[in-house]
Amino acid sequence: MPTEPPMPAVPPLPLPPRELLQHLFETAVAAVDPLRIIGPHLPPRPRGRIVVIGAGKASARMAQGVEQHYGSGVEGLVVTRYGHGAPTRQIEIIEAGHPVPDEASETAAHRILDTVRGLTEDDLVLCLMSGGGSALLSLPAPGLSVTEKRAIHKQLLRCGAPIADMNCVRRHLSAVKGGRLALACHPARVVTLVVSDVPGDDPAVVASGPTLPDGSTAAAARAILARYAIPVSPAVEAVLADPTLAAPNSDDARLARNSVTVIASAQAALDAAAAAAREAGYTPLILSNSLEGEAREVALVHAGIARQVRQHGQPLAAPCVILSGGETTVTVRGTGRGGRNAEFLLALASALDGAPGVHAIACDTDGIDGTEDNAGALIDPGTLVRSRFDARELLANNDGYSFFAALDDLVITGPTRTNVNDFRAILIDRA
Repeated sequence: MPTEPPMPAVPPLPLPPRELLQHLFETAVAAVDPLRIIGPHLPPRPRGRIVVIGAGKASARMAQGVEQHYGSGVEGLVVTRYGHGAPTRQIEIIEAGHPVPDEASETAAHRILDTVRGLTEDDLVLCLMSGGGSALLSLPAPGLSVTEKRAIHKQLLRCGAPIADMNCVRRHLSAVKGGRLALACHPARVVTLVVSDVPGDDPAVVASGPTLPDGSTAAAARAILARYAIPVSPAVEAVLADPTLAAPNSDDARLARNSVTVIASAQAALDAAAAAAREAGYTPLILSNSLEGEAREVALVHAGIARQVRQHGQPLAAPCVILSGGETTVTVRGTGRGGRNAEFLLALASALDGAPGVHAIACDTDGIDGTEDNAGALIDPGTLVRSRFDARELLANNDGYSFFAALDDLVITGPTRTNVNDFRAILIDRA
């Protein structure tokens, strides 16, 4: 039976700033590796079957951990993003589209519903959920077409809606989200294990909560669509107005035996990075594990804190590392390439304008920044000087990827098979 993967080796200290920042990121990701952490959260074997289902960028790695723990006697199916699969022996791994659902996403939903059909109260359903599951497990509510649901999803992405708003709409236009999948598993007991990528770590928000009761309303979904000026067709309005399509709430007796546990979060990743920073001789400050807002605006706040540290030794003295997590957004106005972490760093570099002693990294813990092949990028005091591009011009065109690719400052890890969202670290040395 395989053993859990080792934590990254602690490199000889002191490290140059670039290598230290990469080490902090690698340490953060390793701390939320599902294969390492899932075992203690798994329940004893039931009298009946163990059926595994799940969706998200971490679901394949979680399935590996389930097989490692039980050894044999498990079955099931999970769906993950293209390229994020992992080798398993008993649990089938399929791949589908993200961030926009595709035909494979709908096929996955149908197959998972088939997998849980006909279970008994002696059976156990392990539901492995993580970020990305909303797109990967996608089945429109009755009367709504895949094309229409996909179009709404694209518009929410493009207008920079926060994940909570996006998932509220998704739940109310879905045949599986918002607890509906749990009803399909009844009368089996459902244990949901969550790798959280959402600010606040509300498990019902992760992947739009397919096995958890929904606390939102159709009216809230309508209000979100109105706020972002997204047209509502007669079909969408009919779904939102039909009480028979409403998701189950927490009082539903069919959900009484079920449970949910968040097994990994941004805070765990930041805590691990903070410990590694302290080991390297830098005082860490975890600014927040749940920052939201436009990436470029969040960058301005971080730049202001870095300048305060450099000029006044407040709120802490250099050498130090400012850490933050959460999920920023990008309102797309240009035609360039790049995700929210590249956008954050491009805005940060512009705001710092070569401030001495300040280096930074920003990456998505799943290894993919937006839809590109990088996890994120790095900046240093010479970033603007070394570039042949005008940083502000590329920022206006949402083209952070091109800026950092030309400098060879992209961070490329490939899929990490976990996901607790953004990781940011700003290292500030003494003058």
